[in-house]
Amino acid sequence: MLVSGQTLLSQTETLAASEPAEPAEEAIGERIIGLRKTRGLTLQECARLSGVAASTLSKIERNELSPTVSTLVKIASGFGVEPAELLAPSRVATAPGRRAVSRQGEGKAHTSQSCQNRLLCSELKNKRMVPVRTRVTARSTTDYPVWPQSDAEIFLWVVSGRMLLHSKVYEPLELGPGDSVYYDGNVPHCWTTAGDEDAEVIWVVSA
Repeated sequence: MLVSGQTLLSQTETLAASEPAEPAEEAIGERIIGLRKTRGLTLQECARLSGVAASTLSKIERNELSPTVSTLVKIASGFGVEPAELLAPSRVATAPGRRAVSRQGEGKAHTSQSCQNRLLCSELKNKRMVPVRTRVTARSTTDYPVWPQSDAEIFLWVVSGRMLLHSKVYEPLELGPGDSVYYDGNVPHCWTTAGDEDAEVIWVVSA
């Protein structure tokens, strides 16, 4: 989840081990450095534009920290690009009545310390929401160096397994298959799996 959340939505088939391997993708840190230098921005200026601390950006650029999807969304917003463009260049689709389809195993893959994510329908630009399918691998809140926090609104639906939504405001909320929740991401929050089976969720975060 949470790009690292400080981490939506990328979705409804199981991310099975039998899926074909993803082609090697350029390091996220290198892409951020490239975008920053192209725009002539300092780390401090990027931090101001994205709302992500300069120290966190520095760690991501050095590939010392894998960001949650929520953090990716914030960084992308600061640069004025799609989150998927931080993983690999996206195809442009701007025609009226546009649509995108993500088949089984498709989507831009991104793994953080707490989740395995696939950003769905990433070829469309200027989306108002980011759909993500996620396998929650975290079992403890300590698996998050920083709890995700952003100005986005998040909708989450549990596909399989059981999970806990942790928040600095509410008691932990347990969710099972078919359960859903809508919440503001401006309060620090994180997800953990409850049980032996990784929870799988589909979630959408406002861009």
